[in-house]
Amino acid sequence: MLRVAIPNKGTLAEPAATMMREAGYRQRSDSRDLSMMDEDNEIEFFYLRPKDIATYVGSGDLHLGITGADLMDESGSQVKKVIELGFGASKFRFAAPERTETGEPWSLAHLEGRKVATSYPRLVRAHLARSRVRADIIKLDGAVEISVQLGLADAIADVVSSGRTLRQHGLVPFGEAIAESQATLIEREPRPDREETVEVKAAKQVFTARLQGVVYARQYLMLDYDCPKRVLEDAKRITPGMQAPTVSPLTEPDWVAVRSMVRRTKANKVMDDLAALGARAILTSEIRSCRAVDGTTI
Repeated sequence: MLRVAIPNKGTLAEPAATMMREAGYRQRSDSRDLSMMDEDNEIEFFYLRPKDIATYVGSGDLHLGITGADLMDESGSQVKKVIELGFGASKFRFAAPERTETGEPWSLAHLEGRKVATSYPRLVRAHLARSRVRADIIKLDGAVEISVQLGLADAIADVVSSGRTLRQHGLVPFGEAIAESQATLIEREPRPDREETVEVKAAKQVFTARLQGVVYARQYLMLDYDCPKRVLEDAKRITPGMQAPTVSPLTEPDWVAVRSMVRRTKANKVMDDLAALGARAILTSEIRSCRAVDGTTI
């Protein structure tokens, strides 16, 4: 049976559970439950702290897990990315009061010899080392933003989404992003001494394909339109689809019906271009899920 870790709290928890439901998997009804069996799909879900998920997957106790890419990197566990899931996007950045004591805007160089508070010491040390900046790293498990106000640190390094929490504590981000993150499906790095069974490998492939199908469904719309045969090749260039558009005959001999998946963000521009070409009855519809070859783009 496949064992999968899901975040039990935080910004990734509810979106992850929603994605599981959209992929056809049962989820817990009580937020206090730490595990749940989906017998129909032969999967057991475990609800764990996002920071711990990479550790459990890396140890081989769980087959797959969903966590932030930044948490995966910070863990140092022997895990790798399977697919990105398209939610929970954030940036990991340095932040400090708007000006230094001398009135200068903060830069990475100003961290030399300073105290930096963070919940991600591994990522921060690596970034500072690449930039040849030496700083005193103070590890905190949470509420990092308050550390400057309390005098514990001169600056912080933390995940930034909206920036609202930083502003509440008089901090502004500076410098380039240390890392960018989003929710990610992870698995253990292959190890010859712990080979997975054929059944587990097959189950992981099905699970991954289902999640990828949800990701595609959120990114694409189905587009249908009637097209004059004389401009069909031009229309196909506008709507190439994942492999090729579906073209069907109509009772009117000089026209065909075309169906193709298009990027949600480009759909209106595509509809404008098709209308200008002479297409008619241009319609879009939602996609609940799909299956596609990894790496395919439109």
